Amino acid sequence: MKKTFTSLMLKKHLLSFFNLQALPLIGVCIAALGFSVPLQAQTYPNKSITIVVPTAPGGANDAMARIIAQNLSTKLGQPVIVDNKAGANGAIASEFVARANPDGYTLMFGYIGTHGINPVLQKLRYDPIKNFEPITMVATSPTLVVVNPNVNVNTAKELVTLLKAQPGKFSYASAGKGTAPHLSGELFKLNTGTDMLHVPYKGSSPAIVDTMAGVTQIMFPSLFTAYPQVKGGKLKALAIAGKKRSAVLPNVPTLNEQGIQHVEVDQWYAMFAPAGTPKAIITELNKVLVDILHDKGVEKKIEEQGADVETTTPDELAAFVKKESIRWKKVVDDAKITVD
Repeated sequence: MKKTFTSLMLKKHLLSFFNLQALPLIGVCIAALGFSVPLQAQTYPNKSITIVVPTAPGGANDAMARIIAQNLSTKLGQPVIVDNKAGANGAIASEFVARANPDGYTLMFGYIGTHGINPVLQKLRYDPIKNFEPITMVATSPTLVVVNPNVNVNTAKELVTLLKAQPGKFSYASAGKGTAPHLSGELFKLNTGTDMLHVPYKGSSPAIVDTMAGVTQIMFPSLFTAYPQVKGGKLKALAIAGKKRSAVLPNVPTLNEQGIQHVEVDQWYAMFAPAGTPKAIITELNKVLVDILHDKGVEKKIEEQGADVETTTPDELAAFVKKESIRWKKVVDDAKITVD
C-alpha cells in the first residue's frame, strides 16, 4: 500500500512539473496562432491617448475634439490629450497620424478638408483611404451663405441678382485656397452663373473679421464657425447650403427653398486611426464614441454651436469618404481650381 501511494505521488508531481514547464510553450503557440490581438484589446487602453486636430485652437474642429476628449477620458479612465497640428489645410496633421504607431493611442480628428478635398486638390504623402482606419462620423455642420450687413440683399436669390448685375465687383473670403469655404464659393458660382473674386485668408477667423469689416462682402463658412457672428448681427445669413433648416437659425431658408439647386455642402467631422490599428480596438472606440456623442449633454453642447451629431459604423464612414473624393474631384475639375 505504501509503495502504491508513493508511486501515485511521484506520478502526480511529475505531471505537475511537466505541465508547468509546458506553460511558456503553450503561450508561444497561442501567440503564433494570432490570439494576441484580443489580448491587446482587453488591456486597451493602459496609457494616455492623443487626438490630433489638424487646425489651430479655437476653431470648430478644436472645440468638438475637446468636448470628445474630456468625455472619452472619463469613459476609458485614461488621459486624452488634444494635440493641434495646423498647416497645409490639414495635411501636416494627417501625415503625422498616417505614420503613427497603429496601436489605438494616436487618433485623428479628420474633417472635410483632410479626407474629402485635400486628396483631390494636391499631391499628398498620405492616402485618405489606405492610410487610415475609419472609426465613426462625429458631426456635420451645414455651410452658410453670409454677407456683410451693409450689402443690400436679404435672400440668396437677391444676392444672385446683384452679382449678375455687377459681375466681378464683389469678393468672397475663405479660410484659404482649397478649403471648404473656398470650394463652396466656387460651387455656388458654378450653379448660379455668377462671378465673384476669391480672397483667401490664413484661416476662418481673419476671413470672418474682414467680411464683418466690409473688406470682403461675402463668405461661405460653416454654421459652426459663423453662428456667433450671425447671432450677434455682425454677419447677415441669407441661406443654409444644406438639406434642411438649422434648429439654431430656424428663420434662415435653405438654398433649395430659394430655387438654387446643387449647392448642398455639409462640413463634416470624423474620427480616424492609423491603418493597421487592430479591428478589436476600432470596434471598441466606435462603441465608446457613439455612446459619448449621443449623450444628451454632449449633443446639446455640439448643437448649440450649429452642428448636428451624426455617427456611423467604420464601414459606413469608409464608404462616405470614397463618395466625397469623387464629388470634390468633379468640383475641382469643373472650376479649374489649383492651390499653386
